[in-house]
Amino acid sequence: MVNQRKDGSRYFEEETITPVRDADGEITHFVGIKQDISERKGLENQFLRAQRLEAVGKLAAGVAHDLNNILAPIMMAAPLLRDSPTAGDFNQSLDLIESSALRGAGVVRQLLTFSRGREGERIVMHLKHLVRDLGLIIRETFPRSIRFEPSLAPDLWPLFVDPTQLHQVLLNLCINARDAMPEGGVLRLTASNLMVDEQYAGLLPGLESGPYLQIEVSDNGQGIAPEDQERIFDLFFSTKEPGAGSGLGLATVQRVVTDHGGVVKVRSQLGQGTSFQLYLPARPAEVAIVEAQLLTLGPVGQGELILVVDDEDSIIQITQEMLRRHGYRTLTAADGTEAVACLAQHPIEIKAVITDLLMPEMDGFRLVQVLKHMAPDLPVLVSSGLEETREHEARVERLRELGVTCFLTKPYSAIQCLTALRAALTVPGRPEAQTTPKR
Repeated sequence: MVNQRKDGSRYFEEETITPVRDADGEITHFVGIKQDISERKGLENQFLRAQRLEAVGKLAAGVAHDLNNILAPIMMAAPLLRDSPTAGDFNQSLDLIESSALRGAGVVRQLLTFSRGREGERIVMHLKHLVRDLGLIIRETFPRSIRFEPSLAPDLWPLFVDPTQLHQVLLNLCINARDAMPEGGVLRLTASNLMVDEQYAGLLPGLESGPYLQIEVSDNGQGIAPEDQERIFDLFFSTKEPGAGSGLGLATVQRVVTDHGGVVKVRSQLGQGTSFQLYLPARPAEVAIVEAQLLTLGPVGQGELILVVDDEDSIIQITQEMLRRHGYRTLTAADGTEAVACLAQHPIEIKAVITDLLMPEMDGFRLVQVLKHMAPDLPVLVSSGLEETREHEARVERLRELGVTCFLTKPYSAIQCLTALRAALTVPGRPEAQTTPKR
């Protein structure tokens, strides 16, 4: 049962009640032995949560490939439609389609992060690039009644982070702030350098002394009830209406920040707003990689013939159209066997191959093996919608040993595909004559 302590706090207790009888066998009173089992109940809840998470992980792993294949053509199609002559009448709808596809991809990625501890590549980078892209999303998709006010110190130290995960963290916090201000308000994102000494670290459990970036996302919305503040980082806990929140957002924030060696703190009062403070280790002495993501037109081809291999017709069609609009010619194949036949018929013309990894007949791995035998210097880009299991990672490592350097994770945008393709076609020192297949 649940009992109450003298200080008013509640706890779980186990009670054994034994009757005491008199000489006639009548119950006169009883003896009760009570034990506080709050810790045991907490462990049971953790175990049940772990089982639930494992089940969700298996579900996510099973559907990730199919969902990513569904989302990939949507993400590539939206920018193409936006470039059409009549796009002006549908820009708002296109923005909604694109943002919804990105949100769906984000949910899949968050589930895989929890179920498999999935991590991407970490680089040294400046926060301002992420905030710039985040500002574009907010201004295009958030209600006009919400004013976004970023304020970054001019001399911010670089961070060593996974850009995709940190972008997801900031976006989750901004979405929560938006939902907390249904009538509008001010969303602020600030960042500054912070040198943490031992005394300061003692005030923030989890921090060590050293350089940090202090990032704060705040709003002047509804606030969080005191009884909910201790649970907001729990997996699947949400204060939103059913169907409005997955319970993954803040759990993802804490998971990612902790994995990066940081700490998350929250301050909130009902009716006065909420503030989340992120403390992330900084790299003052390192030079950050300059972000080169293009937000409009991707790299333009020069008529190169590209072989696209995928068993999903929708991906074949949208990739073909996307490449055509950006100056490339294309051939298509539904599996590895057709791709080999195409290369045999066009040994000189084909300048690069974009292939899926999981296909019937001959899959992407076996196809790469054959292609590297036929044309050792032919650039090959491998795409996959699979989750990063050990088996998948081992196969990727073998592909690297075969010389594949570019991997596209579905769903990817048109910009990502075009940028990777242009990089593969312009590798320094790649002799054009050597792309001729061996006889």
